[in-house]
Amino acid sequence: MSLSRRSFLLAASGLVAGCGAGDDGLPELKLATGPAGGPYELLGARLAGELRRGGFRVRALGTAASVENLRMLAEGRADLGFSLADSADDGVRVHRQPIAALARMYMNYVHLVVLTGSDIRLPAQLAGRSVSIGASGSGTAVTARRVLDAAALARPARVSKFGLDTSLTALGEGRIEAFFWSGGVPTPALAASKVPIRLLALDSLVPALRRTYGPLYESTAVPAGEYGGPAPVPTIGTPSYLVCRNGLPEEVAFAVTEVLFQSRDRLEMPDAPGGRLDKRYAIGTGVVPLHPGAARYYRSVYG
Repeated sequence: MSLSRRSFLLAASGLVAGCGAGDDGLPELKLATGPAGGPYELLGARLAGELRRGGFRVRALGTAASVENLRMLAEGRADLGFSLADSADDGVRVHRQPIAALARMYMNYVHLVVLTGSDIRLPAQLAGRSVSIGASGSGTAVTARRVLDAAALARPARVSKFGLDTSLTALGEGRIEAFFWSGGVPTPALAASKVPIRLLALDSLVPALRRTYGPLYESTAVPAGEYGGPAPVPTIGTPSYLVCRNGLPEEVAFAVTEVLFQSRDRLEMPDAPGGRLDKRYAIGTGVVPLHPGAARYYRSVYG
């Protein structure tokens, strides 16, 4: 679709559907991203730039990530957002949030991080320990709670809710003994950390997670060499979705999905396996229904 035709259709769609519009008549999209310096904020900034080049007006909103993003979409305070698959699944099945999916974006890797010299070798050894599960409102915190439940700890961990940077600092200072993070590989903050870290293997918990929550979780591995590890670390993978509010006009959803794939080489997804946006897998969004506009885009691609 040409930029001029897309702009005309977007303007018409925005005015008809009551989307917020600027002086140029184009609808303004509010994109809920993530915390400062995190992968959703970085990817959101790139996607916002591509959408602007594609004829949109876009405002990227910093958030705590998945759970907050879903709440903002459900309440009409955002039009687009990123979410981990398990948070989005919970939003649709449990909370009945009116959201839809535009694409499965890339694979996230669950990182359970300890100091290099820590005596913690297994998830079960987190019993009674100080653990950060991720910031309040983040998808990491949802996943971490489920992982701790699957680990069947002999006694509960002592839980804190810190974001990634605070977790790294707290680990280095001895205020916590482990923390969770869910993101692409490598996660820049971890790769550049001066705190000596090691990842724990988590793949043994995938069967229990799948029995409870279905095929949201996969066995995967952080490749050898990442974060200084000499060998691959088997862990848990779960995708990230680009989601939207149900009421997003169909023409807008189609155009956003089109721009997403036209610009995928410039979005710089994570380099690890499962990182690349691919039309073959983008429609795999589980119980989160594809928006009709996105579905129409995929039909136009596949015929």
